[in-house]
Amino acid sequence: MNYAVLLSYETLVHAVAGAMGSVTAMTVFFPLDTARIRLQVDENRKSQSTPIILAEIAKEEGVLSLYRGWFPVISSLCCSNFVYFYTFNTLKRVMVSDRSKPAKDLLMGFISGAVNVLLTTPMWVVNTRLKLQGAKFRNEELHQTHYKGIFDAFSQIIASEGVGTLWNGTLPSLVLVFNPAVQFMFYEAMKRRAARGGRKISSFEIFLIGAIAKAIATSATYPLQTVQAILRFGQYKSDGKGGLVGSLGNVVSLLMDRIKRHGLLGLYKGLEAKLLQTVLTAALMFVVYEKITAATFKLMGLQKKLKH
Repeated sequence: MNYAVLLSYETLVHAVAGAMGSVTAMTVFFPLDTARIRLQVDENRKSQSTPIILAEIAKEEGVLSLYRGWFPVISSLCCSNFVYFYTFNTLKRVMVSDRSKPAKDLLMGFISGAVNVLLTTPMWVVNTRLKLQGAKFRNEELHQTHYKGIFDAFSQIIASEGVGTLWNGTLPSLVLVFNPAVQFMFYEAMKRRAARGGRKISSFEIFLIGAIAKAIATSATYPLQTVQAILRFGQYKSDGKGGLVGSLGNVVSLLMDRIKRHGLLGLYKGLEAKLLQTVLTAALMFVVYEKITAATFKLMGLQKKLKH
C-alpha cells in the first residue's frame, strides 16, 4: 500500500469537501427525510403527498419536529460521507489509468460503500431511533423510546439488546452499497461527457447531473431502503434466527409482508418524499463538494487536474 496516496492532502480535501457538502445539503432538505422515514416505518400512516405529510407532522407535533434528530443524523452523515469520499478518492488515485471507465467507477463506488457501511452502521441505527423518538405513530404496535442523546442511546441499546443490534440492517445496507456506487458511476460518466473538449461545467450542470444520477440509483434500490429503516428502528419481530441466514430471512420476510399487506406499490411507499429529499440533497451536495475542492486547490496554489 502506498501510504503517500492513502494519507495525501488531496484525498483529505475531497473527504472534507464531501462531508461539508452532504451536511449543508441535508440541513436544507431535512424535513423531506422526516416525511420519508415516517412513511417507511409507520405502516398505518396513509401515503399522501409530501407537503400534506409535512403539514400533518407540524400540526400534531410542532414545526420543530420536522428537524427532530437533526444533530445525530448530521453527525452520522458527516462521518459517513467523509469515509466514503476518502475511500473513493484514495481508490481513484491507486487505480489511476489513462482513462476512467464506468465499470471501474462502479467497483470503486462499491468498495467505498462497503467500507462505509461496516464502519458507520451503528451511528445510523442510533440516529434512526432518535429521529423517530417522540413521533406520533398511527401504528399502535410501535412503542416510544426514551433516549437522552447519542451516547445514552448507544449505552441503552448495548445494555438491553446487545452490541450486535448496532449493526441491524447491515445486510440490506451492504446490498444498498449499489445505490451510491450506481450514483457515482452515472455522475462520473455524465460529468466526463459534459467536460469533453476541456469545456468547463457550470454549477447548474453539476446540480442537474447529480440529481439525475441520484434519481436513478434511488428508484432502483428503494424497497431495500424501506427494509433498512424498519430494521434499524429495532421494533420488527424477527423469527429469532441469527447470522447471515437470519438477516437474509428478515429482509425477505419484510419485503413479502409489505407486498402481502399493501401490494407491490407498498414497497415504494414514501418514494416521492425520498426522491425529493435525496435527489435535491445529492445535487446540492455535489455542487458544494465541487466548489469547495476547486476553491481549496486554488487557494493552496495546487495545479490539479482530475483524471476522468
